[in-house]
Amino acid sequence: MTDLTNRRVLITGSAGFIGFHTSSLLLQSGAKVLGVDNFTPYYDPSLKERRNAILSNHQNFELARISIEDGAALTKAWKDFAPDAVIHLAAQAGVRYSIDHPADYVGTNIVGTFNLMELARHNPVRHFLAASTSSVYGANTAMPFDELQRTQTPMSLYAATKGATELMGHSYAHLFGIPMTFFRFFTVYGPWGRPDMALFKFADAMLRDQPIDVYNNGQMARDFTYVEDLVRSIVDLVSAVPGSEPVGPHDSLSPAAPFRVVNIGGGTPTPLMDYIAALEKALGMTAKKNFLPMQAGDVPATEASPALLRALTGRVPTTSVEQGVAEFVRWYREHVAAAKG
Repeated sequence: MTDLTNRRVLITGSAGFIGFHTSSLLLQSGAKVLGVDNFTPYYDPSLKERRNAILSNHQNFELARISIEDGAALTKAWKDFAPDAVIHLAAQAGVRYSIDHPADYVGTNIVGTFNLMELARHNPVRHFLAASTSSVYGANTAMPFDELQRTQTPMSLYAATKGATELMGHSYAHLFGIPMTFFRFFTVYGPWGRPDMALFKFADAMLRDQPIDVYNNGQMARDFTYVEDLVRSIVDLVSAVPGSEPVGPHDSLSPAAPFRVVNIGGGTPTPLMDYIAALEKALGMTAKKNFLPMQAGDVPATEASPALLRALTGRVPTTSVEQGVAEFVRWYREHVAAAKG
């Protein structure tokens, strides 16, 4: 485990799916953590409250219940805590939701990120890390996706806003010397996941004997990333501060700035139907499947090149879909299905 004893880490989105797991591992690693979250009702806030209650049991965790779009409140929280590292995970997520609610994405993903970068400009930190997404690869078809590929063809506003934050980050890194790392996530899943994510929705429908919606007639593949693998990579990267020299052939460290983009994925895409089969096995039942065409804003496949992540941290995500889905089902039965009676 990475030793972050005495490090002061501000993490946005701490009550979210990935933020909760990242905060937990930071605390286990010895860091003092300030969580920033506004508990937005994009999905049931009670799940966020339950995650936050677990974090709040740790003496090195404190919460600022504020929005990153509220510049004044964010400035006060930042200055009171005085972080030496920032992990920015707060975002309006969801490819499909962005089609009907575009303003939410501009506000949280762009304005909120700008507020954080401005604070890092005036209150320097050792490392500013921020979440991006594999969705920025958009219409690219060359697999695997590596960090040096062009990302100017987003297929959704969600992807466009995340790509915009990468560009903003490079500008701030160049102009103000802020060491910045953006990590691109690849279809993260696991315990404490969001109710709008496919695995959660599939499990809920199957246990109610309802059909599941399978898009593109099941002809899809994803580089599924188990959440514990993901957050281990995030915490590893806290200490991998961009320097003056690249670490390998796929390092997208800019010659103009202390800036880097890193895929966090294992490079092992799984067909969607195999993912569903893993869930059927873990639940001990067969899903009723409602096959549908591709949805707007979606892509048929993703696959990460993990070369840079391996060069930086010495490891990449390895948890199999069968194992990860089984862990999710154990959590779901205990924390969700049992509560529903």
